[in-house]
Amino acid sequence: MSRRTNRSAARPRSGRTRVVAAALTGALAVVTLTGCAGFAYQEDICGGGEYPVLSVGGTGSACVPDAEEPPAGYARYPEGKVPQQVDDKWDVYWDTHTLDKDGNIVVAPDAG
Repeated sequence: MSRRTNRSAARPRSGRTRVVAAALTGALAVVTLTGCAGFAYQEDICGGGEYPVLSVGGTGSACVPDAEEPPAGYARYPEGKVPQQVDDKWDVYWDTHTLDKDGNIVVAPDAG
């Protein structure tokens, strides 16, 4: 007696299974290669209840409690030019700029 095998049962019914498998494989490759870059963590310049201040004449900075004025030698950043997160537009800008004693924005003397 011969035994018959139904080989068609082992095959996908349509090309949809292959398309779905290819799509999932592609998505996995993208996530692996990008390292989940879409979920990057951004560190705040200061913690809650604080604001950043800039060293007058230099590129140093500090965080001051909201209820306090900047300490001697520091000033508030100009309105609209306050860094919010590490390496954001204004954080990078203030690496090479500072305020002079009159509050004018100038190129920082220690900027390379």
